[in-house]
Amino acid sequence: MKLSIIITSDPKNGEEALGRTFNALALAAEAQAQGDEVNVVFVGAGTRWPGELVKLTHPANALYNTVRPSITGASCGCSSVFGATKEVAACGLPEIKDHKLAGTPGVASLRRYLAEGWQTLVF
Repeated sequence: MKLSIIITSDPKNGEEALGRTFNALALAAEAQAQGDEVNVVFVGAGTRWPGELVKLTHPANALYNTVRPSITGASCGCSSVFGATKEVAACGLPEIKDHKLAGTPGVASLRRYLAEGWQTLVF
């Protein structure tokens, strides 16, 4: 299976956002364990998550580290808009800008996953 997991939830939105992100990462871990091809992408306000998840005290830190090989990166334009550019870079994640969008430095193309037949879930 080819599975793309798109994380849009904002860590500033409390427990519900943490629950969505935790479940996204749990799904990524399960799919990895089954040998699926997995891409995790942070977009929108979700680009704020990597800066939180790398903290050793964060409850999802171990899970984040487990799925780190499947994390493709964060949308460049989104990280810029949501003030997460420095945090994304500090985490060592690539900024994805394969969709040239006017007024932005480029954003992650989500259409690509659909066009290539990936099962795509948004959290």
